[in-house]
Amino acid sequence: MSSRQRVLANIRDALGADPHVPEIPRDYRTTSDLTPTEVVELFAERVDDYHAQVHRTDTPGLAATIAAILRTSGARRVGVPAGLDPGWLDDLGDDVVVLHDTTDPAAPQLDTPALGTLDVAVTSAAVGIADTGTIVLDGSDDQGRRALTLVPDHHVCIVMTDRIVHTVPEGLAQLDATRPLTMISGPSATSDIELDRVEGVHGPRTLDVVVVTTGT
Repeated sequence: MSSRQRVLANIRDALGADPHVPEIPRDYRTTSDLTPTEVVELFAERVDDYHAQVHRTDTPGLAATIAAILRTSGARRVGVPAGLDPGWLDDLGDDVVVLHDTTDPAAPQLDTPALGTLDVAVTSAAVGIADTGTIVLDGSDDQGRRALTLVPDHHVCIVMTDRIVHTVPEGLAQLDATRPLTMISGPSATSDIELDRVEGVHGPRTLDVVVVTTGT
């Protein structure tokens, strides 16, 4: 008997003669008792706990905020998804090169070597979840494909306050499960080796999150 057969046999023995899926309790919290302002504040606090840099601005100040982040980091080659609002990049200096990627497989994309030359990727986000400090990208035109945010060493993510919810169930309810969802909780990090935290192993070692007040 192979290892696979032994594992399957053990599963069959454990399930017994009448296997069935047990009823899953659904009494977890699915709504929030916080005000919208409290939800945004909790989100910013939890994102900061994950060692990401949190910036606060409004829509008119967004371009200046992004330019300041990139100027501080010394970024010169910036990758953005094709659907990102071009006005967000209006304050970038003439020395900054902006390269556009696309989710359309029929159109040219930045190949892996080109992605490797980027100093930073700038994207929007589909949802922010305050309870866990999680940002969710769903591959929309303003968020791009996974490679755009996983290969560069720095990710600047724009999160509108009207897309921030309190609980995970609230966040999942706003997402399309058939889309390529990427959930981000802080910069890439691992403590697999002797419990020493190492950042940048599986993705960007630097994450800047810009929380933009939308007035709703």
